[in-house]
Amino acid sequence: MRQVLDASILKDFENPFGLKHGLPGVAYVSDEFWRYENDNLFGRHWVFVAFAHQLADSGDVAPVSVGGQSVLLVRDEANEINAFYNVCRHRNLQLIDETGNCGRLIRCPYHSWSYDLCGNLKNAPYFGGEANALPPDFELEDHGLMPVKCAVWHDWVFVNLDAEAPDFENFLQPILNQLGDNDVADYLPVATIEFGEVKSNWKLLMENFIEPYHVQFVHKATTSQPLQDHYPIIDKHCLGSAVDLSEDQVASAGEGTLGVTSHYLTLFPNFVLGTYQPDQLGVHLNIPLSAGVTVQRRVIYAHKDAVYSEQKIQQIKDLWHSVHLEDHAICERLQAGRHSAMAAQGGVLSPHWETSVRVFQELVAAAIRPSLQK
Repeated sequence: MRQVLDASILKDFENPFGLKHGLPGVAYVSDEFWRYENDNLFGRHWVFVAFAHQLADSGDVAPVSVGGQSVLLVRDEANEINAFYNVCRHRNLQLIDETGNCGRLIRCPYHSWSYDLCGNLKNAPYFGGEANALPPDFELEDHGLMPVKCAVWHDWVFVNLDAEAPDFENFLQPILNQLGDNDVADYLPVATIEFGEVKSNWKLLMENFIEPYHVQFVHKATTSQPLQDHYPIIDKHCLGSAVDLSEDQVASAGEGTLGVTSHYLTLFPNFVLGTYQPDQLGVHLNIPLSAGVTVQRRVIYAHKDAVYSEQKIQQIKDLWHSVHLEDHAICERLQAGRHSAMAAQGGVLSPHWETSVRVFQELVAAAIRPSLQK
């Protein structure tokens, strides 16, 4: 029997007494809940969508999906990345269907309406009858691509579909507070790992990254970071955890394992950044495709003064590939468990290790409530 989605699904989650419950299982498996997320969460927040270095040259284009909408990213001739709704203003054909380079113009394959890299309509051939004729009261400048708010922080591209989006600098401030003197501009991409589709709701991947409780159990073969040395991080919508290791702990870390001081930071809803002393960053992009499928990609960064051999880079890739696969296996089993009637109350959260998960889920609930109360 299909569950009706209304405010009652959050009643156990919102109980202020005793142990805190997590979000109910329906929040992870329901197509309707997923549509509400597209409308009121991804449609109203700054969403991480791409890596800037993968749009390196003028004319480079990439289609991305945000809140159920197709968005076009393009690097212009002034080296800026712009975002537009990915539809022609004539008959609303999707302009770009794969990553590539469009040259100096974004050209619609249907009737050859052409836009420059800043979204301005430059040509609408035969629209008024003759080759260069335009209908009365039709001006090219009134029919450019519809812009989407776009911001780039170092190598990371964010968009916001909301015309009244909050200031991007304010959005960044909590994670900048946590990074302190660690300047991300000092890090360069050295490797990418494409994981493809993970059969898990995007929230489970985010929650798994945020909490340290699982580390010494799930990653006992790939990390040397004792649970007792971790602590959660909650700074407004910057959520995560950290572990500070002594020099002796770092020196005694198992060969081929992660055994360094690390900060695991996120920006709600989907930006994920890890710092690994002394000279590495990792950022992974979670792209939700549906309630039960997420595409994941990780980019590894090294400090500009670090010297990484090809062998060292491959060792780092191999380590992170193994760590992610351990997480994916757990998140896919979490997803399967969310279909159970036992998941209706959302389980319980550790009041010590999973406080940041609770705040993440409260942000999800706050975004979805307007849809549930209609």
